[in-house]
Amino acid sequence: MRCGTLKRFFPIFVLPTLLSFVLVFVVPFVMGIFLSFTEFSTVESATFVGLKNYLRAFARGDGFLRSLGFTSLLALCVVVAVNLVALGLALLLTKKIRATALFRGVFFLPNLIGGIVLGYIWNLLLGGILSYFGLDITYFASLGFLGLLLLSVWQLSGYMMVIYIAALTSIPKETEQAALVDGATPFQLLRFVKLPQIAPSIAVCVFLTLTNTFKMFDQNLALTQGAPARETEMLALHIFRTFYGRVGWQGVAQAKGVLFFIVVAALSGLQLYFSRERKEKI
Repeated sequence: MRCGTLKRFFPIFVLPTLLSFVLVFVVPFVMGIFLSFTEFSTVESATFVGLKNYLRAFARGDGFLRSLGFTSLLALCVVVAVNLVALGLALLLTKKIRATALFRGVFFLPNLIGGIVLGYIWNLLLGGILSYFGLDITYFASLGFLGLLLLSVWQLSGYMMVIYIAALTSIPKETEQAALVDGATPFQLLRFVKLPQIAPSIAVCVFLTLTNTFKMFDQNLALTQGAPARETEMLALHIFRTFYGRVGWQGVAQAKGVLFFIVVAALSGLQLYFSRERKEKI
């Protein structure tokens, strides 16, 4: 009877969430795809233009491909750097050292600060250091790239560290002790025991780091604003400026947003595919 009652009232409980999801996500998403094939200033004034917006997005000199390349390179570097730092911190803070809880809280704290605040904080920090040497972060693209990389590592490492700590502490102690009894070195213990055990967590952290970096907007706006000459302009900021900074380009910005979604969805699909394949092999 209880199971039948739950099934009877299940749609009532699901309906509010489902309705909110449809209204807030599905409907705007479908409208966005439609608007990417139109020229518009308002939704009511949309005029169908076919693939014109997509062709304009890839036009030479537009900057979309440059932003995509810059974002991809930064994302690759951030994924490597963040996960190496986070895993190193997790390995260190799972050992018996004093004030472990305090250190975990300190390293996790930057993840709680808003991106725009982090951007301005790092702007002040790097600006002060570089001004001492007579440099400015907005003068050289390499400095802007380095600033965004350092900011991302500082912000994301603590969050990924928590995931790695949870994975490391779930490894059975008997497994580690058996490896040590067999004469395994610390490196061999990490390579052949710990890393295979935490492989699913590594896949999750790589996915989270990758998607967070690709979606980065406020940190980019606050730290470099795309300078110099928009060479450090990431995809989200580029699409924002196309929509609000170029008259008559709203449809092109919408097309770029759809392309942005396809890129992130493709990366997510590849990550899920390879992580599932690895899990089946294990």
